[in-house]
Amino acid sequence: MNKLELQKMANEIRKGIITAVHSAKAGHPGGSLSATEVFTYLYFEEMNIDPKNPKKADRDRFVLSKGHTAPGLYSALAHRGYFPVEDLVTLRHIGSYLQGHPDMKHIPGVDMSSGSLGQGISAAAGMALSAKLSNESYRVYTLLGDGEIQEGQVWEAAMFAGHRKLDNLTVIVDNNGLQIDGNIEDVCSPYPIDKKFEAFNFHVINVEDGNDFDQLKAAFDEAKTVKGMPTAIIMKTVKGKDVSFMENNAGWHGKAPNDEEFAIAMADLEKVGEALCQK
Repeated sequence: MNKLELQKMANEIRKGIITAVHSAKAGHPGGSLSATEVFTYLYFEEMNIDPKNPKKADRDRFVLSKGHTAPGLYSALAHRGYFPVEDLVTLRHIGSYLQGHPDMKHIPGVDMSSGSLGQGISAAAGMALSAKLSNESYRVYTLLGDGEIQEGQVWEAAMFAGHRKLDNLTVIVDNNGLQIDGNIEDVCSPYPIDKKFEAFNFHVINVEDGNDFDQLKAAFDEAKTVKGMPTAIIMKTVKGKDVSFMENNAGWHGKAPNDEEFAIAMADLEKVGEALCQK
C-alpha cells in the first residue's frame, strides 16, 4: 500500500473503532485511536501474515500488551480480512467472540490473550526466544501503553529481552501522554522512556509523530536492520486522534460515545476521509 492508501485505511479503521465502542456502550476509544496508524502499518504493510491462514507457522506475531485497546486491533483485523467488518458492532455483547480484551482462543488473528497490563511484553519476549531456539525467521511485535510501562513486569521482560539479545523483538510504546487517571507525568512519570530501554540493552528509535506513516516506515525499516539486541520504538501520538472532542482528553480513555457524540465523531472521520480523497 502507498501512503495515501494507508491513510484511507486508517480512517476506515477509526470508523470501525467508534462504531464498535458505541455499539458496546463501553470500551476504550482514546488509546485505540492514538495507535490506529501503527495497527494499520503492521497489518497492511509490515508483518508477514495471511488472514486465510491465521495460524501459519512462519507468521510474524503481534501481542497487544495494552489489551484494553482491543477495538483498534479488532478493527484492523476485520479490515484485513480475518473476520467480517460487520461483526465489530457485536463488541462486548453476550455471545460475541469479540470480547473486551483480545482472546486467542476465539478471535482469528489474535496471537496472545492480553489485558492484564504489563504481561503482554513478557509473552512477546517468550515468543521471540522460542523463534531463536527453533531457528525460525518470524518476528515478534508488541504494543505497550505509556501508562502501562509503570508496571514492573515490563522492565523484567525488558531485562530478559536485552540479556537474550532478542533482535527479532520490536517493542512499540504508544506515548500519547495520557492514562485513565490523567497525564502520565502526574500519575507516575515513566520519563525518560528512551533512556530506560537503552539501559536494558535495547536499540531505541524515537518517533516524533507516531500518527505519520513516513515516520513509522522509517522506524520499522530501521528495526529490521538491528542485530544482537531488541528494538524499542517510542512513538509520540495523539490520544483520541481525529475525533474532535476526544483528542488529548483523558476522559475518553475508557468511555463510549452516546448517540449524539457518535454522530459527531463519525462526521469528523467523514471529513478526514473526504480530505484524503481530494489528494
